[in-house]
Amino acid sequence: MTDTLNETVADRFLDGRLILQQPRQGYRAAMDPVLLAAAVPDCDEGKVLDLGCGVGTALFCYGKRMTGPTLFGLELDSIAADMARRNACENNLADRTTIVTGDLLSMPKALEPNSFDQVFANPPYLEPQTGETSPIADRARSNVEGAARLKDWITVMLRMTRPRGGLTLIHRADRLDDILALLYQKAGEIAVLPLWPRAGEPAKRVIVRARKGVRGGTTLLPGLALHGPADDPDGRYTPQALAILRDGKRL
Repeated sequence: MTDTLNETVADRFLDGRLILQQPRQGYRAAMDPVLLAAAVPDCDEGKVLDLGCGVGTALFCYGKRMTGPTLFGLELDSIAADMARRNACENNLADRTTIVTGDLLSMPKALEPNSFDQVFANPPYLEPQTGETSPIADRARSNVEGAARLKDWITVMLRMTRPRGGLTLIHRADRLDDILALLYQKAGEIAVLPLWPRAGEPAKRVIVRARKGVRGGTTLLPGLALHGPADDPDGRYTPQALAILRDGKRL
C-alpha cells in the first residue's frame, strides 16, 4: 500500500510545455492553479511567492510565462515540496526556483516579509465543519482548511507582499464576502473575476486580485466561461479558456 501511495504520474500542462510529477493517489492539481497563474500580473523581475505551492503547478505555469522573476514556493507537506523541487529541475526552472518546506502559521526565516512583488495562493476551499475530509492526507489538506483558516492565508499574503505589490487568490464564489472583508483597508484596486462553469450559470469560483496598501475601489471584471453550452455532449472548453489552459495566455 505504501508503494501505491508514493507512486507519481506525469501530467501535462500548457499543451505539454510544462510536465509535472504528481501523486497518483493523492491530490492532483488541475485547472484552478493554471487559472490562478494566468491572473497574476506580469512581473519582469523581482520575486514572486506561491503560498501552499504543492508540486508547483501555479508557480511553474507563471514561471513559464514570465522568465524574469525569481520563483519562491512555500509548502507544508515535505513530499509535495520535494516533488516541486524535482519538477523545477525537470522543467528547466531550478536555477531561479526556491521551494521552502514550512507552515504559513510559522513562516520560515528564509522567506522575508514585505519583499515579494507578487504573492498568490490557491487555499483550501472548504471550512472544516462543511468539508468532507478525504482519507488521503494531502488531498484533505488541499481541500479542507486545517489550522490555517482563510483569514490566516490572507494575513500572510499581505505580510509577505511588498508595499504596493500584488496579491492574487482563487477561491469559492460563496466566500467572496469573507475575502473582501479581510482585504478591507489593507489593500486596494481590488479586481474580482467570476469563473462560470458555463455561460448563464452562477460562478462557482472567483479570482481576486489586489494591491497592498493602496487606495482604490473594487472592480467586477467580465467573467470567464470555462465550458461551452450545456447541450455540448463533449463538455469542451471555450476558446477563451483554451487560450489560457493550453496556450498559457494571461487572464
